[in-house]
Amino acid sequence: MLEGKVAAAVDESAMGQPPHAPIRVVLAEDSYIIREFLVDTLSAAPEIELVAVCCNAKELRTAIDTWSPDVVLTDIRMPPGRADDGIRVAAALRETAPEIGVVVLSQYAEPAYALALLETGTGRRAYLLKERVRKRGELISAIERVAEGGSVIDPLIVDVLIEARSRAAHSRLAELTPRERELLAEIATGKSNGAIAESLFLTKRAVEKHVNSIFSKLGLPDDQDVSRRVKATLMFLAEEGGRSDAPT
Repeated sequence: MLEGKVAAAVDESAMGQPPHAPIRVVLAEDSYIIREFLVDTLSAAPEIELVAVCCNAKELRTAIDTWSPDVVLTDIRMPPGRADDGIRVAAALRETAPEIGVVVLSQYAEPAYALALLETGTGRRAYLLKERVRKRGELISAIERVAEGGSVIDPLIVDVLIEARSRAAHSRLAELTPRERELLAEIATGKSNGAIAESLFLTKRAVEKHVNSIFSKLGLPDDQDVSRRVKATLMFLAEEGGRSDAPT
């Protein structure tokens, strides 16, 4: 009888406690199909309150200012630049609103982006591959962990980071920034500086500056530009050719 009374008292005490407030989430994803899947997933979770849905970086920044969410769930590459907007938003929030968590979704296991996301600390940050979010429980769990101050890194990302670290000592490409690697990938397709500027929404002057930095870091002499572009392309393809996760 005593156990029953204790249990009843515990139940009454629990009933008197206010329920936990749902985690307020802002979602940013430019792909319509993935965005709708994520909206359905988050809307069906009672522990989540989806306060805003965005399809580009500008809308995301406005939604953050408007709603002050607990967690931002964002793609890495979004219009207009399609570069690393998700990472940049996470970096800015570390300074302006460190209490807001960020869960980054990526189509690729790209170590440079993961390191950029975590370089100022792992707290309230998560990096997940989009292929993993098909499992509703894993996505909701990652959002909860980040909201509580923790971090979540996709296991495949960890494997890639370990592999990348082991190659770093032997690769001059490791010195390139994510943006420089992106430009080098464009160079490898045979594009001119003007075409690269148009593709990446940069000025031609900015592209020239990045290209010169790439040549310098790769140790390519100040020779004919065509020759340096060919050599840089060969170095890029030699490293990227063996990786199944390289962006296409």
